[in-house]
Parts: sequence; structure tokens; C-alpha cells
Amino acid sequence: MFNYYVCKKEKVLNVFNQISIWLSFQLSIIFLVGIPITLFFWSIKKRNQAVNKLLSIYWKISLLFFISLLLLIGKFNYALLVTNISTLLMTISVWFWNDINDELKEYDFTYPLTTTTKVWRWSLTFISLNFLIQSLQNFNCFSSINSAACEIWLQPSSNLYIIIKNLFNFFFGANFTQPIAKFLGLFSLLIYTLGLIQWSIIKLPKNGRNSSFSENGRY
Repeated sequence: MFNYYVCKKEKVLNVFNQISIWLSFQLSIIFLVGIPITLFFWSIKKRNQAVNKLLSIYWKISLLFFISLLLLIGKFNYALLVTNISTLLMTISVWFWNDINDELKEYDFTYPLTTTTKVWRWSLTFISLNFLIQSLQNFNCFSSINSAACEIWLQPSSNLYIIIKNLFNFFFGANFTQPIAKFLGLFSLLIYTLGLIQWSIIKLPKNGRNSSFSENGRY
């Protein structure tokens, strides 16, 4: 009887964990992709250089997140680790710049664009921390995403795989397979890493935490 309840409890926890991970990925689509796109075009319309620069930097950094999705599709063992690094870097990128932070402080809550941007930054931070905490509960998945216990982390990327596969077949008349996704992901990761190293060595020492968003004059 005791074993029955233990087994039932484990099943309930497993279902709860699956729902939690699925919900995290859905929220990621909204807060990591949907809202930033809206804010980016909104900043262009309002001619707000600080928010526009913040989002431009964010999109460059967020490329790693999309690379991690390719690696998840390709079932690369360290894909979950890359995903967590990407969300961490994305969060850092929206708080890192002193000149942008100072500029945003000058606007009060009645200015909708900057207020929405501030709320989004905190939401992004919360989602990234929540994603990391969930990942740490399956710590072995950081280095072995193909194990049976990590299957729940691969399920959210399966729908994306189907979409990309259909698009790939439509435009190129060829099959988009998991090995192709893995190759593209690893190649993109290499290019991304080289670019990040170049920025760290050349631009970071020169500019520090100054984004230079007003270099060409403020709107």
C-alpha cells in the first residue's frame, strides 16, 4: 500500500513537472520573443532611442536562445545548458547598460513605452530565474539531454521541429532532420561564441557599460 502511494505521488509530481516546463516554454515565447518585438517597433514609432538601442542589443544576444532551440531539436547533450546560458545573458543584457538605465529613470510611470519596458525587464528576470530553478531540478539534463528523465525538456521543441521541417521542405524541397538541426546549431554556436569573445576583448574594455545609444543624437 505504501509503495502504491509513493508511486502515485511520483506520477503526480512528474505530471506537474511536465506542465510546469511546458508553461515555462510558453511564457518564454511571450516574454522572450513576443513582447520584445512589440517594444522594438513601438520604440521606432515613438522615436525613443534608449529603448530602441536596448532592444537592438537584446535581439543580438537572444540569437543564442534560438540556437539553443536548434540544439534541443538536434538532441545535443548540452542543449539545456546552452538554453540557460542564453536566458541568463538575455537578462544581463537588459540591465547592463548604465546610460540606458539612467535614461529610463527619467521617465515616470505615465509614459507607457518606458513603463512597459521596465515591467518587461523584471518579468524577463523572473522567467529566467524560474527556468534556471526548474532546470536545476533535473541537473543531470545539463550534460545528458538524451536520457529518459530529460525527455520532458525535449517535448516543447518537438512542435517547433515540425514547423521548421515543413517550412524547410516547402522552400528547399528537402527534409529537415535532427542531425541537420544539430549541425546548424553547433555551427551557429561557434560563430556566436567567436563574436562574443571579440566583443569582450575589443568593445567592452573600450566602452564599458556605456551603450552609446545617444552617439548619433537623441530623437
